[in-house]
Amino acid sequence: LECDLALNLVGQPLVRQQVMKGVREFLENRNPVKPLVMSFHGSTGTGKTFVSSMLVRYLFQGGLQSPYVHQFSPIVHFPHAERIEQYKENLKRWIQGNLTNCGRSAFLFEEMDKMHPGLIDVIIPFLGPSWVVYGTNYRKAIFIFISNAGGEQINEMTLDLWRARKDREEISLQDLEPAISKAVFENPQSGFWKSGIINNHLIDFVVPFLPLKRHHVKQCVISELVQQGLEVRPGVVQEVADSIPYFPEEEKIFSSTGCKTVASRISFFF
Repeated sequence: LECDLALNLVGQPLVRQQVMKGVREFLENRNPVKPLVMSFHGSTGTGKTFVSSMLVRYLFQGGLQSPYVHQFSPIVHFPHAERIEQYKENLKRWIQGNLTNCGRSAFLFEEMDKMHPGLIDVIIPFLGPSWVVYGTNYRKAIFIFISNAGGEQINEMTLDLWRARKDREEISLQDLEPAISKAVFENPQSGFWKSGIINNHLIDFVVPFLPLKRHHVKQCVISELVQQGLEVRPGVVQEVADSIPYFPEEEKIFSSTGCKTVASRISFFF
């Protein structure tokens, strides 16, 4: 996993550091006092889903297709605000049932910024340092929350640090954490709004994904060409990278969509 992150995750030194620290400490502990809970934050195309799928690929045979890996999307699983009480009951039962089946399960919650406020708190009993919940031993489970919330603040902070000539390798979690907390946990539209998960400090690792620069996008283009078995032509790499919008308007430093549209743009050239 560490090698794969180093080779294939572009421009995210903080992510590599935080994820490896979290996973290593958790898996080396035979008797963890609580599940591993990580929250991924950043704008579109910066690698949040990529890292979560890479993580489960190394931890579970079959990766995302494993019967012990469970994905939840607010749009797919919890679309209607008026049914929130029913969703709470369903979610509690799903998690309880799956942890009874296998204590070493993973739960991925996508688009937390679109989750109905209050819904996620139903899983609080499964996240804390308790021995048994609802008759289930659950301390070896992994929970990952994925969110675009905080992405704007991370981008602004990274831009400010770039203007202050601070290299992205020098950016620390302490530089970004206050801005992420404010944007994510104090936002009435966020799934974490007034959440006991935050108040009880149940998230072990807040992982910020930084905006990507042009040379990172080029690395994504090369990786995608190789993956598709296509010839890596410098002209194509340059053109795909140039076709992507960058911000801020004047300097055009960071990709507005990260590497998200790279694959679809490549198809125009072949």
